[in-house]
Amino acid sequence: MSTPEIKAEVDRLAPIGEAIARLLSPHAEVVLHDPATDRVVAIWNPLSERQVGAPSLLGELDEIVESGRDVYGPYPKSLADGRRLSSVSAVLRGADGKAGLVLCINVDRTAFEEAGRILAAFAAPVSGQPRVLFERDWMETLNDVVGEFVRERGVTVERWGRDERVEVLGRLEVAGVLSQRRSVPAVARALKVSRSALYQLLGEARKEAGE
Repeated sequence: MSTPEIKAEVDRLAPIGEAIARLLSPHAEVVLHDPATDRVVAIWNPLSERQVGAPSLLGELDEIVESGRDVYGPYPKSLADGRRLSSVSAVLRGADGKAGLVLCINVDRTAFEEAGRILAAFAAPVSGQPRVLFERDWMETLNDVVGEFVRERGVTVERWGRDERVEVLGRLEVAGVLSQRRSVPAVARALKVSRSALYQLLGEARKEAGE
């Protein structure tokens, strides 16, 4: 779709996105992606701190169309602070049947997991992440590594010291996250440090790995 067409479609779908976000507030974010440009074109209640124009990392639209499916999920995701999400993604088609934008709804499971009765009624078994959407999503790996470390140590990122950050950077290096384009700003945000501090910590992590 052209830029004017995308804007028109976003304007048409905006009431739906806002309505869903309001209904599930403050536990869910609603995101519209344009797979053709691999960008977020609209977002409501951004739990993930993404903004319009941020990379979507959804893969190729052709792959989604060829899969023959329009709805994916619910499937598990996680945020860098350790919170677990349940997510659903839907391919939105025009009157001509052609795939256009992708709508994703990400629900924070924390409140439901803390309330056992609600969890039993609300949480359903989730399938693995759909390959066509997340095969190349290094942001998922970043969030998984950081989130797992938070749960493992029982300490939030804000309270980490040098040793914790160096250890996590070592894990991210092994996972291949730091070799990806545009990964440094995302990793710095996830670890709550500046870029210059990140490079210094990364140097220490690599030095320790080489010893």
